Amino acid sequence: MPRILLIEDDAAVRQGVRLALRHQGHDVCAAATGEEGLEQLGAFRPDVVVLDLMLPGLPGLDVCRRIRDREQVGIIMMTAKGDSVDMIVGLEAGADDYVVKPVQARVLDARIRALLRRLDAPHTGAARPRAETHGELGIDRTGLRVTHRGHPVDLAPSELRLLLALSASPGQVLSRQQLLEAVWEHSYHGDIRLVDACVKRLRGKLGEPGGTSRYVHTVRGFGYCFRSP
Repeated sequence: MPRILLIEDDAAVRQGVRLALRHQGHDVCAAATGEEGLEQLGAFRPDVVVLDLMLPGLPGLDVCRRIRDREQVGIIMMTAKGDSVDMIVGLEAGADDYVVKPVQARVLDARIRALLRRLDAPHTGAARPRAETHGELGIDRTGLRVTHRGHPVDLAPSELRLLLALSASPGQVLSRQQLLEAVWEHSYHGDIRLVDACVKRLRGKLGEPGGTSRYVHTVRGFGYCFRSP
């Protein structure tokens, strides 16, 4: 049974989402504040955190960053309609996906299950070797491990899935929509900002700060491609 940590300060929303997710077959632990949620993180060991950005006390963005510093658990943030700036900042802080409140239970359940599938069914590509080396970057597709300059790289689920998808076919350009479908399983015309924010985080973890890129390249007007140095 998937374990979901719900961090939401509104008591009515918290109760409604908790009951709905339990009805969908999830084991749910709910917290009213960011501080309480961080305390539950170690004790409950969730598979996915559903995090409201608008929290009293410790802001949701800080909670997101602290969770990402400690764990590579999946994070889905909840934002108010129209809060696009907060949404982008949240994605760059480490969230894997987002939903807009008020969210339907079936939509949130679908996003949670899609996130849980990302590491269970990695995009390996046809006839790719178990482990491969691209310059200073090592990718173990079976063990789901990534190293850079010999050091392990801790990637969030979406970051790892994105790297696996891009590196499966070096030199092939994938559009943002193709990546949305491959990584986030958004078959409809989803929000391409998910892709751009995840690429930015991935580049930073691979030692490519700012606009420089050694592995993940932007093809202006089309999307992204992976190139082996």
